[in-house]
Amino acid sequence: MSLIHNKLNRKTMKYSIEKIMLLFLVVLIFSCKKAVLDQEPLDKYSDAAVWQDPALIGTFINNTYRIMPTGFYVTQGLPLSVLSDEAACRNNSNFDIINKGNVSPSSLGPLDYWTTGGNQSYYKVISKCNVFLENINGATIDTALKNRMIGEMKVLRAYSYFRLISFYGGVPLITKQFTLADDFSIPRNTYDECLSFIVAELDAASTLLPLNYSAKDKGRITKGAALAVKSRALLYAASPLNNPANDLSKWQKAADVAKAVIDLNQYALYTDYKTLFSDKALYNSEIIWSRPYNNIVDAEEIPLILEQVLFPNGYYGFGQVDPLQNLIDQYETVNGKLPKDDPSYNPQNPYVNRDPRFYATILYNGAPFKGRPVETFIPKGKDSPEGTLTPQNATVTGYYVRKYVDESIVNPSAANCGNTPWTFFRYAEILLNYAEAKYFLGDETTCREYINKVRSRASVNMPLVTESGAALLTRLQHEREIELAFEEHRYFDVRRWKIAPQVLNVDAQKIVITKNTTTGLDTYTVQTFQTRDFFDKNYLAPIPQSELDKDASLKQNPNY
Repeated sequence: MSLIHNKLNRKTMKYSIEKIMLLFLVVLIFSCKKAVLDQEPLDKYSDAAVWQDPALIGTFINNTYRIMPTGFYVTQGLPLSVLSDEAACRNNSNFDIINKGNVSPSSLGPLDYWTTGGNQSYYKVISKCNVFLENINGATIDTALKNRMIGEMKVLRAYSYFRLISFYGGVPLITKQFTLADDFSIPRNTYDECLSFIVAELDAASTLLPLNYSAKDKGRITKGAALAVKSRALLYAASPLNNPANDLSKWQKAADVAKAVIDLNQYALYTDYKTLFSDKALYNSEIIWSRPYNNIVDAEEIPLILEQVLFPNGYYGFGQVDPLQNLIDQYETVNGKLPKDDPSYNPQNPYVNRDPRFYATILYNGAPFKGRPVETFIPKGKDSPEGTLTPQNATVTGYYVRKYVDESIVNPSAANCGNTPWTFFRYAEILLNYAEAKYFLGDETTCREYINKVRSRASVNMPLVTESGAALLTRLQHEREIELAFEEHRYFDVRRWKIAPQVLNVDAQKIVITKNTTTGLDTYTVQTFQTRDFFDKNYLAPIPQSELDKDASLKQNPNY
């Protein structure tokens, strides 16, 4: 009996202890969970924390700068140059489709700057700007700092909308965050409505931004950058595509804002055109707004392997973007004439005595580069399809891009690439913007003066332009083509001037160079590389079909 009783007592005691332990664990776990729930997340910040901390707000802004699309794109190099008469992209059907005039709403390829799923989305930037501008007024930070930040984000949003209307025409103006209760059906605003919003935002921003920054903030948007965006936006708005009645008041507005940038007295043409674009001359006197890259200190999500993309195949590059002969033929001789108009030009010795900007921009057969001449000749040229190093990466046009690449890089790769900045705006463009506006206002003297300022750069020093009338307009358009090559201007310029049918409806040309293995002499033959087509509908890109599917109120551009 007593043994049975003792066993029951021990069993009862064990059961009681287990109950107590279980209760203790429940209390402990609940208390721990409550404490955890009461804490701030360790891997992210709450909205309230972000908008009361200047450092976190700064990080938010910096990330918005970071996602702004630039003219450099990972494997495609310089996409808008390939979609003009500047260049070709080797073995890329997406570009070929567009260059045949067959871009479609379901297949925009490199022209999709709208949808937020890709790396080149302006609406992604706009969304972040909207979040910022809705929250910043409640932030308890220094007023001067807050105003500067507001100015920066207004410019980023305005520039994004300007780029969208330049590609697509009028787009939906979205200026706030969406909630689940909002109506997601948003029709397109008109081009003029969008432009008015852009100009108003830039005007407001320019009153909030400084003229310059100390070293730690170099690269941020300034008052000059806000006015530069406005200059380009108003120039495009005054151009024939968007101003068919040639309303001179629009040209006057374009002239006024370009002159306002000039009158800031903050900028000057940089002496050396060749190094103007390198990280060695970062934030030089000509740069108004640029996007620096530092792939070592601040690695990109997708590294900018510019040298690998652009270097010739004989230098371990991919040679992905290849200048067309069409562009080469536009570089004047040192006599200030196009090759076809200069009796001294020898098509069998085509690269002597050309505009110095040619040598800074293009790698051609015989160009000195990294200790040896470039060899695009056949047979067996090192940088030709018969080269011994990755011949499949050879140029398809006979040329490579020199502008932007860091020539100190050896054997380029994702782990070994340069830090070339992307220049959004520079002073030479503003001078040419002013020249163009003054031409259409009938002031040809000022037009010539400002074109010649650009041509007289110390490292360029080309003969002065003296033409008048229609010939002067041709020289102005030509100067933009050369001075701003590969800087994302040509795609828009030929459209806004409405000369796209003349320059994009022609064969894209290449050079074939054959070396006589006995005499060593090269023979140069221009050949058709690709037929291209431009249709009236191609003045604007189509709205992506995925966006139309989501919102029935969106209307497609004509003839798509």
